[in-house]
Amino acid sequence: MVGALLCEPQNPAHTAGVIFFNNVGYLGMCGHGTIGLITTLSFLGRIHPGEHNIETPVGTVSAILRDNGEVTVNNVASYRLAANVAVDIPGYGQMRGDVAWGGNWFFLVRDHNLELSLKNVEQLTDFTWAIRRALRQQKITGAENQEIDHIELFGNPTLPGVDSKNFVLCPGKAYDRSPCGTGTSAKLACLYADGKIREGEMWKQESIIGSVFRGSVIVRDGKVHPSITGSAFVNAEAELVMDPKDPLRMGIRS
Repeated sequence: MVGALLCEPQNPAHTAGVIFFNNVGYLGMCGHGTIGLITTLSFLGRIHPGEHNIETPVGTVSAILRDNGEVTVNNVASYRLAANVAVDIPGYGQMRGDVAWGGNWFFLVRDHNLELSLKNVEQLTDFTWAIRRALRQQKITGAENQEIDHIELFGNPTLPGVDSKNFVLCPGKAYDRSPCGTGTSAKLACLYADGKIREGEMWKQESIIGSVFRGSVIVRDGKVHPSITGSAFVNAEAELVMDPKDPLRMGIRS
């Protein structure tokens, strides 16, 4: 689950600025968060179907609200920094994966011999958390020594007509309920680098709970720009009360 702090955009022609956050801190970008943001703004009557520019900490993305409620997020340029990187994981042995950027830094692993299913969430979480710790200890990073804070496992899909299933561990040791927009973007960049998809070709990514994103790429000025399409639904309205007498109103800090 991801929160979105709505901000005034720096460019007045843009629809909004946003800062995404989860249970431990801020995120550079969030695909499912952007879909949720656009859906919420539509629910509030602030926007109508069409294209909207959203400013995020890693750059401006565009989001197209469709008449049927679906949202297509045209993400920031994504790329693979390193392929087939070996990492030694205590208790598991050596694993190999790709380091890629999709708005956040990912380590993407295909060969892991684990079943991607909800019944295995605890095992999958332990495994991916061990990968993240090993990456940090072995100083395997993204560009400019940025920490790789998302781990993504891939496996065979369980839904017909879908290309892949994933499990994504986010920075706060919580798994992504969506197919992960930035993770799918990173995957698409790797697929394009390997020649496994072409511009405009559709790739369907299934999440650990069975939801699906549709993704594709276009190349502009030599850079891969992924697009992710999915849906979100408003299920509650709430009002936060910040009582100045409450010593824990800003949360519990360690």
